[in-house]
Amino acid sequence: MSDKILTHDGTPLKASLDRSLRKQKARAFLLTAPLLLFVLVSFIFPVFDMLFRSVDNSIVGETLPLTVKEIAKWNNHDVAPDEAVFEALYRDLTVAVAAKKHTRLGSRINYEYSGASSLFRSIGRKLKNFEADVGYKEQFIQANKKWGNVELWQTIYDYRTAYTEGYFLNAADMQLADGRYQQRDEEQRIYLKLFKRTFIMSLIITVSCIILGYPVAYLLSHLPMRQANLLMILVLLPFWTSLLVRTSAWKILLQQQGVINDTLVWIGLVSDDARLILINNLTGTIIAMTHILLPFMILPLYSVMKTISPSYVRAAKSLGATNWTAFWRIYFPNSIPGIGAGSILVFILAIGYYITPALVGGTSGIFISNRIAYHISSSLNWGLAAALGTMLLAVVLFLYWLYDKIVGIDNVKLG
Repeated sequence: MSDKILTHDGTPLKASLDRSLRKQKARAFLLTAPLLLFVLVSFIFPVFDMLFRSVDNSIVGETLPLTVKEIAKWNNHDVAPDEAVFEALYRDLTVAVAAKKHTRLGSRINYEYSGASSLFRSIGRKLKNFEADVGYKEQFIQANKKWGNVELWQTIYDYRTAYTEGYFLNAADMQLADGRYQQRDEEQRIYLKLFKRTFIMSLIITVSCIILGYPVAYLLSHLPMRQANLLMILVLLPFWTSLLVRTSAWKILLQQQGVINDTLVWIGLVSDDARLILINNLTGTIIAMTHILLPFMILPLYSVMKTISPSYVRAAKSLGATNWTAFWRIYFPNSIPGIGAGSILVFILAIGYYITPALVGGTSGIFISNRIAYHISSSLNWGLAAALGTMLLAVVLFLYWLYDKIVGIDNVKLG
């Protein structure tokens, strides 16, 4: 007698179960495949593409292959390269102008050497007048004296490789000069200040949301369900209004001739000639973003507070605790998971906002995300934008890891 258990068709039971599990897994995969494909195409691939752009420098080598080869032999960096480099540059640019790639190359070099964009654009129109029996170096310098500038050739030499750390250096207010890392001049250091401002402001906004959101969530969780649902509509109401409309409304409210200043003047708290400046500064950014992100703090707090049994506080009071002691020693510790969840939501959303700071923050209230948006849409320096975004992502992941080590991500609950 066989010791194997068989199904009705004679197949071993183990093999039949394995086949059934494979079919279930295949069916589950096919059901989730469209969503997986959508996430890959719309999120994962673009993210990795932007990460690659932060180090990609292939345009120099692809556009100037002969020049890159010749300039590698350049030893005396105190003077411009020799005739062989200029001849190679002429041959490379002749091909690049025909393919209309010289302007893109000029834009790339211009990120490191100001004026390179117009220099490459103008030389493209003059190459046809060059003569083979005259020195190419002389003709380049006659076309524009900047071609004899050592700094220009040093930039081409430093950024001749296919991959570069230049974008990350710029994002850290540094530069590659003569093969060495150097800090930029004081007036050119803007990105580290923006990073610092972004994280400090996001922390202030998060704390403001906790201070304002905690009492509201506490009230909602202790009201009868009917009344709590009615008030919850007021919390959710901002989600039904465009972010741009809400931000524009704050722009009207906060200006010096706006509703808030008019009210303060009317009740006598400030004089008409000393109206508060609440717009185009850090104050305006904090007020507007706190209002916009407040629901993201209230909802996690409310969902956690609803799970806290009232019997805990009653038991503490029956043992002689005061209202404050019962709240601080019993209720508040149980609500900390909601604070953690709300804080993570608000903080991460705050550091990525750029519409609100751009409209109400002015020059002193913008975030690093505003500069990333500027380089993507206006300056078209996608490499620097990718480097700034990568650095922002790295810092956020580090803070998330730090939060997990100190508080524990398992203690964060949404209800």
